[in-house]
Order: sequence, then C-alpha cells, then structure tokens
Amino acid sequence: MVNYNGNIQESSSISIENNRGFLFGDSVFETIKVMDNKVLFLEDHYFRLMASMRICRMEIPMNFTMEYFESQIVTLISSLEKNNSYRVRFSVYRESEGFYLPKSRNVQFIVTASPLSSDLYSIGKENYEVELYKDFYIQKQLLSALKTNNKMLQITGSIFASENGYDNCLVLNDEKNVVEALQSNLFMKTGNVVVTPPVSDGCLNGIMRKQVLEILKKIEGIEVNEISISPFDLQKADELFLTNVISGIQPITKYRKKEYTTEFASEVVKRLNAKIRLS
Repeated sequence: MVNYNGNIQESSSISIENNRGFLFGDSVFETIKVMDNKVLFLEDHYFRLMASMRICRMEIPMNFTMEYFESQIVTLISSLEKNNSYRVRFSVYRESEGFYLPKSRNVQFIVTASPLSSDLYSIGKENYEVELYKDFYIQKQLLSALKTNNKMLQITGSIFASENGYDNCLVLNDEKNVVEALQSNLFMKTGNVVVTPPVSDGCLNGIMRKQVLEILKKIEGIEVNEISISPFDLQKADELFLTNVISGIQPITKYRKKEYTTEFASEVVKRLNAKIRLS
C-alpha cells in the first residue's frame, strides 16, 4: 500500500516516462522512522522538507502543514499489517511538463513504508570496516545538504564498498576533507573532543546528526565542535561513528590499519533511546 497525494491505494500507477523525479531528479524526500504510530523527530523532518522544497523552488501547497505531513504518514501506517516500527519515505516531486524548465512549480507526493525489525536503537554490526571513496567528490554547496533523487555518488560508492569487502565508505568533498559516509553523517572522538563536519562542508543536514549533537553537548567533560575533518585526522581518532535516523548509531571498528573502540558510541545510543522514551 502507498499514500499517493492523500489517497491510500495498492500502487501509485505513476507514469515514469513523464515523471520529472525520474527524468531529471526533480524530487526531494525524507527518510523517517515511525515507532508505535509516532513519527520520530517530526518537527525536524517537516521543516527540513519545507526548506528543501523552497531551495528547489517548488510550490508548497497551502494545506501542507506539519499536522498534514504527520497525518499522511500515520494514515498509511494504519493501513498496513501491524508492526511496531517502520521505515517511511516521503517523496515530493514537481508535477509538470517541460524539460529542464518546468511549466509549473506544482507538486505531488507519495509515501511508502516498510517494516523494521527493531524499535529502539542499538549498536549496529560488531565489526564495521570502512574505506575512502575517491572516484567522485561532494561539492561544498547548499544542494549537497538536501535529500534529492540525485544519489549516483552513493550508488557507485555502495557498489565499490560491496565489491571490495567494506561495510561502508567515507566520502570526500572537493577540498579533500571527509564529510560523511554513503548514507550517514560522521562523528569523530579524539580524547574528550568530538567533532563532526559542518553542513557547509557539503554533508547532509542530517536529522539524527542534530539529535546526536544535542546529546553530546549535555555530556559533562565532552567538547563538541563542527569542524572539517581531514583523512589524516581519522588515523589519530579514538572512535568513529556514523548516524542516521534508521540505524541510529553505527560505530566504525576499522579504517585501513587503524582499529577503534566503541564504548563512547554505546553511551550515546543509551542517551538517544532515553531521549526518545521521554519525548
């Protein structure tokens, strides 16, 4: 079942040969976790979607309030077989004729969902090895911070990781600084200092990134900075971990010959789950 422009139906039956999201990547989306019929981090997802639509010069419908956004997700979940948690994708695309220049800015949306096996967050794979992906680079520009349909770098990087036996890859920007992983934001702990690349470096403006930053700033004795990370910094770190709204926190255990501990990441996961329980 899908939610297509507010209608729950078996499929969207979208004609892709005329769809701008398919033809030109003229689409933005949110990946959302729903637990016990509750949209986690609702406000953050909604405002990021609205900002993405404005940046991409899409027409935001008058009824597209946060309450409407939430109701479209919950309505779809209610139509599915009972499960405690779901991965939801809320996609918005421009519905218009035209080539690079659309003839209108009107949008349509489609919401899809798939069940998740776990509810609260837990530490991911015990062994998790990464490598740098250097075939393509992220540009330091505002579009890089958005979730759009242009994910060719992430696709080719995922294939590279799979072919070479890595669990993930770290991605560089055009200044050769490390900005993120293929589907996650990056955090690095060295001593009592935790850093993550600033959004201005080209990383995704991640929802879980924001939650983790808020948690870190409340941990006594920890200094938190948003600064650029060079590949050389990775070798000096005590811990590296990745964040996104579906998996939560995934510690990196190995990069090249360097192995990392995971104790701090485990503590952050505990605090993240406590925050969700209280919200």
